Amino acid sequence: MSAVAYTLAAFVLLSAVATALFRDVLSVIVVFGAYSLGMAILYAFLLAPDVAMTEAAIGAGVTTVLLLLTIARTARPTTEDRFESIHVPSLVVVGAFVLVLSTAVLPEMYAVGSQEAPIWANSEVTQAYLESAYKDTGAENAVTAVLAAYRGFDTFGEAVVVFAAGIATLLVLKREVFV
Repeated sequence: MSAVAYTLAAFVLLSAVATALFRDVLSVIVVFGAYSLGMAILYAFLLAPDVAMTEAAIGAGVTTVLLLLTIARTARPTTEDRFESIHVPSLVVVGAFVLVLSTAVLPEMYAVGSQEAPIWANSEVTQAYLESAYKDTGAENAVTAVLAAYRGFDTFGEAVVVFAAGIATLLVLKREVFV
């Protein structure tokens, strides 16, 4: 990974820690929005534009706006302390977990665009999808074929989650919907 990717990862990690430590709800929402935006940029850098757009739209955009609307409609407690106190034993456990994951995952990661990455190493499977996508699904775009046909249940599940989130938002905002 390059210096840009490490910088983005550090930003995401710092904003995640700040989200956990802030006591003021408004500060948490703003920092969480920055975290989601950092993740979206990191996904785009790692050549996953579909995931990046989804994270930017849902995580940094819609979720931040909905949380701000929710806090505007509810009482906001005032606190003297801006940060939560850190529980040292929990910090040690989390640190050990991050260390174990880092030592297990980082050596196995491929560089962006590496020819040794599994997607390139298994080019027969990739080629089979590209060759049979139109014939199997009728879709002219291979990505559309994978998302709509091959991963149809997964895409349907994502739509159900977004619909449920919309209904929950309307309930939180106490608005009625007439069909």
